[in-house]
Amino acid sequence: MLPDFTRWLYRGNRPNALARAMNRVSAVLHSLGIARDYLVTLEVTGRRSGRAISFPLVMAVLDGERFLVSMLGEDVAWVRNLAAAGGRAVLRHGVTESVRLEEIPVERRPRVLKEYLRRAPGARPHVPIDKDAPLTEFAKIAPRIPVFRVLTDATEASAARAATRQ
Repeated sequence: MLPDFTRWLYRGNRPNALARAMNRVSAVLHSLGIARDYLVTLEVTGRRSGRAISFPLVMAVLDGERFLVSMLGEDVAWVRNLAAAGGRAVLRHGVTESVRLEEIPVERRPRVLKEYLRRAPGARPHVPIDKDAPLTEFAKIAPRIPVFRVLTDATEASAARAATRQ
């Protein structure tokens, strides 16, 4: 997609009518499990409406962990809804998972952001850096782009066991 067109779709970090329609179609397709290891639909409870709201996202996988990135920054609906829901959400990608998303510290974000841009060409116009830039450049933009680690009951239990062993 052309960068100017893609930016136009999300002017002011809000999807216009065309982007909303495209997102609805993408959410349905992602939910079906097309490229299930990285195209997902995040379903989170709306903070005002209380209804389930779906967002198509690209998942980055790094060192066996899964991450979701907000290409438009922190002032977007799914990030605000997620915060109001205490990080609880549903992930659909051919399977349905109840998950908790945990925002990772800024210093852990550069590698994830680099992998995310490699997997999500549609995000490139929104992230002010080249996908092949060195990690030091990604570190400069990391504070502005929220990154969330996807935790399931199994990953949370595994992390708790590892913490007690130390």
